[in-house]
Amino acid sequence: RKSGRMAPDPTDADDYETPSMAALEEDCDVDNSDVCTKYREAANIVNLALQGIVLEARPGSSVIHMCKFGDSVINQKTAGIYQKKVKGKPIERGVAFPTCISVNECVCHNCPLESDQDRQLLRDGDLVKADVGCYIDGYMSVAAHSFIVGSQPTVQYPLTGVRADVMMAAHVASEVAVKLMQPGNTNSQVTQAISKVAEAYGVFTVAGVLSHKLKRFVIDGNKAIAMCDDAEHKVETHTFELNEAYAVDIVMSSGDGRLKEAEARATIFKRAVQTPSHFP
Repeated sequence: RKSGRMAPDPTDADDYETPSMAALEEDCDVDNSDVCTKYREAANIVNLALQGIVLEARPGSSVIHMCKFGDSVINQKTAGIYQKKVKGKPIERGVAFPTCISVNECVCHNCPLESDQDRQLLRDGDLVKADVGCYIDGYMSVAAHSFIVGSQPTVQYPLTGVRADVMMAAHVASEVAVKLMQPGNTNSQVTQAISKVAEAYGVFTVAGVLSHKLKRFVIDGNKAIAMCDDAEHKVETHTFELNEAYAVDIVMSSGDGRLKEAEARATIFKRAVQTPSHFP
């Protein structure tokens, strides 16, 4: 899922070439130390970008500024690493998923463009979901974080009510999911556990949200984990294997868990691996 703002930050984009199928099929799981290092480097950068977004988010900040800020952190940090060319070609690196800032009832993928007339501003008390993604040589790390804008909860005055419930449910479910993702366990076990966490907090999992296995240059591999058992979004049962990498996506709602398409136009699109990697 990529947009025109997702090009790496090379000196000369024409130096990049489409990854061959041989390159995509080469030894690319995390038992390869070089692959593992690239995943970790990308993860360090997305965590840094998330930290910066939380600090930048204040009442009056524009959503589009926050999106551009997240992308700029990733592009600046990746520009300084893996600069040595391999077989005469630079290593691709940069934004794997455009920074998205989704506010309150907007679930995800809110990434406005400069040309949009409506400039959404953050307000005190807004619940923000920030999504970022970074890749190095096709190996990507994606991360998301939910937080409140402005005045922060304290020990004396904690966050309460449905907002506290959905945030805690999402946090606990993510911890449970990761612990269950062991070789020999199945994706169905994870789905059932996530649903139990939602029930315990009195909230709903969001139908249609999937966690995918990551592959080189592929952000949504065929192996997936559903948030809930849903007739409209069936996922085949599979067993986790050693050294697989997944992007775990947990979304909870105080509503009924059914998504409705927003009026805003789509600005994020998935890149076809077979097409050139640079964008105009």
